[in-house]
Amino acid sequence: MKKLTISFVLVLVVTIIVTSSFNIPKDIKTKDTVLQDTSSIYKDGSYEGRSRSFYTDEPYWGIARITLKDGSLTGINFMIRDSNLHETFNENYEKHFEGNPVYIQQSRNDWKGVQAYPKKLSETHNVNKIDAISGATWSYNIFRASVNETLKNAK
Repeated sequence: MKKLTISFVLVLVVTIIVTSSFNIPKDIKTKDTVLQDTSSIYKDGSYEGRSRSFYTDEPYWGIARITLKDGSLTGINFMIRDSNLHETFNENYEKHFEGNPVYIQQSRNDWKGVQAYPKKLSETHNVNKIDAISGATWSYNIFRASVNETLKNAK
């Protein structure tokens, strides 16, 4: 019976220690680093990341440039480049879909996303708190993947 009681107490103590170690604040700021809710430390500076997300059969690359200062996001730029046409995806890109109204509308929706997602990141400071704009999922996926690649470079 003593062995059972000792075992029970030992398991209880270990459980308390393990569960209390997960009580980490979401954002801890220091002078030169920030610990985000992803438990990653980012250094001050300017960083760039590129990604195609999971659209690996397409020639489009998202490029995110982020500046961090005093543990805060101070700048974000984002664009999508077509590596086949050597052209930036923008409000004029729909010209490549002339005669296809569905693709033209998709191009317009994704352009709205390219413009909106960096602003939303500046407001939330967390890529996981940004929702996709209806009809702009393609640009959303590329944006998130590019930002995540950029943040890998900032660790």
